[in-house]
Amino acid sequence: MEQLTQKLGSGEMVIQELPLPQLTSGMVLVKNHYSLISAGTEGTTVKSARKSLIGKAKERPQQVKQVLDTLKTKGIVQTYRAVVKKLDAYSPLGYSCAGEVIDVADDVTEFKVGDLVACAGAGYANHAEVVSVPVNLCVKLHDDADLSVACYNTVGAIAMQGVRQADLRLGETCAVIGLGLIGEIVCHLLKASGIYVVGVDVSENAVNAARNNCVDLGIVRNAPGIEEQIAASTGGLGVDAVIIAAGTSSLDPINFAGAIARKKGRVVVLGAVPTGFERNPYWYKKELELRMSCSYGPGRYDNKYEEEGIDYPAPYVRWTEKRNMEAFQQLLYTHKIDLSHLTTHRFKFEDAPRAYDIIAKRSEPYLGMVLEYDYTKEHVRKAMTIAQNAPLTSINIGFIGAGSYAQSNLLPYLPPESEVGRVCVMTNSGTTSKRVAEKYHFSQCTSSEDDIIQNQDINTLFITTRHNSHAKYVIDGLKAGKNVYVEKPLCLDIDELNEIQDLCEQQHCGVMIGFNRRFSPLTTLLKQEMGEGKMSMIYRVNAGFIPSSSWIQDKAIGGGRILGEVCHFIDLMAFICGSNPVQVSASALPDPEGLNDTVNIIVEFANGSTGVVAYYANGPKSLPKEYLEVYASGKAGIIHDFKKCEIYGKKVATRKLAVQDKGQKCMMQAFFDSLRGGSLPIPLDEIFSVTRATFAAIKSIQQAGAPVRF
Repeated sequence: MEQLTQKLGSGEMVIQELPLPQLTSGMVLVKNHYSLISAGTEGTTVKSARKSLIGKAKERPQQVKQVLDTLKTKGIVQTYRAVVKKLDAYSPLGYSCAGEVIDVADDVTEFKVGDLVACAGAGYANHAEVVSVPVNLCVKLHDDADLSVACYNTVGAIAMQGVRQADLRLGETCAVIGLGLIGEIVCHLLKASGIYVVGVDVSENAVNAARNNCVDLGIVRNAPGIEEQIAASTGGLGVDAVIIAAGTSSLDPINFAGAIARKKGRVVVLGAVPTGFERNPYWYKKELELRMSCSYGPGRYDNKYEEEGIDYPAPYVRWTEKRNMEAFQQLLYTHKIDLSHLTTHRFKFEDAPRAYDIIAKRSEPYLGMVLEYDYTKEHVRKAMTIAQNAPLTSINIGFIGAGSYAQSNLLPYLPPESEVGRVCVMTNSGTTSKRVAEKYHFSQCTSSEDDIIQNQDINTLFITTRHNSHAKYVIDGLKAGKNVYVEKPLCLDIDELNEIQDLCEQQHCGVMIGFNRRFSPLTTLLKQEMGEGKMSMIYRVNAGFIPSSSWIQDKAIGGGRILGEVCHFIDLMAFICGSNPVQVSASALPDPEGLNDTVNIIVEFANGSTGVVAYYANGPKSLPKEYLEVYASGKAGIIHDFKKCEIYGKKVATRKLAVQDKGQKCMMQAFFDSLRGGSLPIPLDEIFSVTRATFAAIKSIQQAGAPVRF
């Protein structure tokens, strides 16, 4: 299938052939008939991408700070990789479309093949021939719906939420500041609700268009006596509410809203405008209320709602983003609002770059721009060839998942193509799959795991996906007789662990897990200096805050931070003392959300060693993340965030690294060496015992800190 993409670094915009998007749990696959270009949001993205690096930096001071912080911690190589990955990536465009369902996931019941639907969501409802969309970002349409208007779905829901936040009653008045695409739709919705509508914009053309279609009073912002005209139209009272649908860095919209609103009125910020209003003479004396309108409505930015399909109960959350979209589509279908005049331009999908040129150059007036697709085309899910006749060797790899971590810490350390055949790569995004395949010289990219797991040429499987899929891919890979490398955690529950362990024993095959810290040069030094025997260890981790809304904190997807990250630290202590964990006691700082991400974990090892993992999410960013102390036989060793190691004995020895090294390069070398005939770099019993220790830590917390032996 074809998709419109742009590179952030160069601004290059191309329509390129990509694999069909993945159809995962809770998703529907849609063949687009039409998609809408949001000139405001997408225009900003396109203009930004076409700027110089200095121009991009000026627009993104926070991201520049992140780059500088990464440079200090990880050095120039890792920072360069991260920046280049971002700049060279193909970014999808678009977030509003309409089309026909061509496939549904096994657990989807509310849609069927052949349904007409409207879709929403950046990263989902893209400008592409085929899109994969979660059920809560997709609404069913009537069989005779006009899809060329239904594709306004997302901007319609955004406008709908702004109107709901204004909380107006029949016969009241509302001013809309900013009469662009969303502003005009807001006006239509207000008129359909029996509201007297005042439209204001800096553009005379925009005001004239609104006068002809959707406002009772239209005024250019710099018109003489504008405040008096609005006051007169409301009988001297002032408007009951103001909806700001403009996009500007100026404070004029927020202060002007204060001037024209009545006492106790409401001001709703729908567009991207600053809110630093002047307290006097209006906001304070009128006791005005400021409200924010969040995108499509309740559910937006909630992974459980958008990605997992968990709806809010209608009696308590009447208007979610999906119900907003449904209401908008019903207004369109019943002709209670008519948006046909908003479409100023139509382009065939293959001509899409022309539309963005008009937006970027402002070469002619525009409002709604609709892309038309050839929906008679058939689309087949199959691997896409990137390089013909790529060489195969005794080790041939496939990658399932290749996100930021894999691109920065694993893929750059692959052996030369003469030593390792690079067969196929799959990620959630077709754009990422193709980009990774091109950059790291894989023969194919795909959206189907079977193209990798069932590929007879591939004998080594890398799994770097979200945590809830690790066990499935490991099990499928082992059953297919492949060597398996998996990022931590190995799995999310004990039954998955037992099945993986049984498979390894039955098939005499193994798994490598990404416990990279044991391969750091500072870890090697510390282990050599401390020797063998009983040890006492303290591992303090300033883990940092991750919100509960993150997939990492989601028990069903990420497993939580104990399974997802604490496993690293238990493994490193096990490696240092040379013994497997056998008992765990743990306690967590009380947390109303039950995240268990500020914990003390006491680990006992088979050889009598003990260790404490102090994993804290409530510390400052200014404190380095990791600090490990090890004590044994009159010696002590300290690793400072994998940049410095100190050994204390009769003398003090110090080794410093130029940049942080957590061992990924050495780990990859060790893994590929093992595939050439050596033993696995991490014995299986160590992988399994460390994984059981993380399960035991969670159980101990649930049992008020009682020790859990395993």
